[in-house]
Amino acid sequence: MMLTDSRRRGFIGGNLLASDPSQSPTPALACSENWGSKLGCILAVAGSAVGLGNFLRFPGQAALNGGGVFMVPYFVSLLLLGIPICWVEWSMGRYGGTKGFNSAPGIFSVLWRHPISKYFGALALIVPVGIYMYYVYIEAWCLAYAWDYLSGKMSRLSDPTSAETYKKHFSTFVGESSNGFLLRGSLQESVVFLVIVFIVNFIFIYRGLTKGIELFVKIAMPLLILCAVVVLVRVLTLGTPDPAYPERNINNALGFMWNPKVAPGASIWTPLKDPQIWLAAAGQIFFSLSVGFGIILNYASYLRKDDDVVLSGLTASSTNEFCEVCLGGMITLPVAFLFLAPTDLTPEVITSGFKLGFIALPTVFARMPIGDLFGAIWYFMLFAAAITSSLSMLQPAIAFFEEGFGMGRRVSVTCLGLMTAIGGLLVVYFSKDSLALSTMDFWIGTVCIFILATVQVITVGWIFGVDRAREESKRGAAMQIPQIFWFIIKYVSPVYLLLIFGCWCYQSIPNEINKIRELHPDDRGTVLLTLSFIVILLVFFGMLVNLAGKRWKAEGRI
Repeated sequence: MMLTDSRRRGFIGGNLLASDPSQSPTPALACSENWGSKLGCILAVAGSAVGLGNFLRFPGQAALNGGGVFMVPYFVSLLLLGIPICWVEWSMGRYGGTKGFNSAPGIFSVLWRHPISKYFGALALIVPVGIYMYYVYIEAWCLAYAWDYLSGKMSRLSDPTSAETYKKHFSTFVGESSNGFLLRGSLQESVVFLVIVFIVNFIFIYRGLTKGIELFVKIAMPLLILCAVVVLVRVLTLGTPDPAYPERNINNALGFMWNPKVAPGASIWTPLKDPQIWLAAAGQIFFSLSVGFGIILNYASYLRKDDDVVLSGLTASSTNEFCEVCLGGMITLPVAFLFLAPTDLTPEVITSGFKLGFIALPTVFARMPIGDLFGAIWYFMLFAAAITSSLSMLQPAIAFFEEGFGMGRRVSVTCLGLMTAIGGLLVVYFSKDSLALSTMDFWIGTVCIFILATVQVITVGWIFGVDRAREESKRGAAMQIPQIFWFIIKYVSPVYLLLIFGCWCYQSIPNEINKIRELHPDDRGTVLLTLSFIVILLVFFGMLVNLAGKRWKAEGRI
């Protein structure tokens, strides 16, 4: 839509998979689309990072891993992984854009002149597309809950102050009891809102980068922060909700989240000897900043040649950290501490974003003065955070279809709409215990992200070279990346990533395999079917990248 008609005429229809690429028209021109403003780009990148992980996952991880103690490995991971990889992705993306590529396979091809490089770029397509297939469903839950609070439906539930009420409500809402439940008879509420959210997403995606995504985030990001601040102010002014429990005041509530938790007589540094806390912190940073997703690579490729990547990357990261630490960390668990009994605030609830966000917090809003209003604001804020993320997830694949096969935006969006609808249907149909959703989240949303982040930092640090990357980042920069960070990018980040990924695989993958073995045969079938779908995605995108690579080579672009 926002791309000029001269970009790649003649690659549509019968020429799409031409057997003789050498007969293709003249080499495709670089995409002429750019961000309308630096602010729009920064907000778009920040919006892709700010999501449900900031407001639900981060508080749970911090509380379970020692509160204030967790912040030590968290900020270490931010400095050694998050910010360096963020700068790497911004620099890689802009460099690829100046060479005429907006897709990760093309960007990897110009960074590393080897035939295999473009296949690593395929991971940057699979990750956001795969995550979108289930993330948009969770996004629909948030909008549905906001509507239910606004309409008064939540307050009309039987015994609305009981956590058991919301547990049963959520289980029915997402069809945890059996596969196919959500599609039996009349469509369930969660599916109706999924269709609504799916349509809204594609309306903005179809409109393009500047008139769709950028326009939306310029409105949604300030609105999101405003809603979060309104809820935060309400939380900080709650005082002591129940005079019978004077210890449940806002000071102790914030202390529950932030005070370092150590065993009696132990040093504050003792928990830091546990590698699990470092693994949890590193994982949270990836979720927080959206590094390793392939989205920043694509977004940065639309920057102009002399647009700043250093300050822009730092600003986007800072915006995300403000939303996570200052807003998410001061709302979710503190308000739960104020209203919930200790028996309700168990480690299982704290660490499960679903249970914390859709079971525990509704119990809180039921006990809070004007709870329906603040419940509606809270879930609308979660929806805004989720949609700013989901809008970004298909743009990398759209760019690949456009420059790899000459598809127009309309055709690209339609193809991805059909593909993600199939994946979404898989998640909706196999809803029992959310097995399909959790399987996709683990293998695509965790394993593939770690692999992609590791490949990116090694590519820039050791193949493209830190000297060239440093010169690339300097162009148009209002500030320079401190010298120490180039040492970190080349040596520290790769070692840290490989060590964390190795330990994580050692601890987590055997557990996942054992869990699959222990499942009921029907449930095991669901997991294996989902894994087969992921493998099909890998093969499919691998084949497409191979075809696109042949065309680019014939055109002399790589």
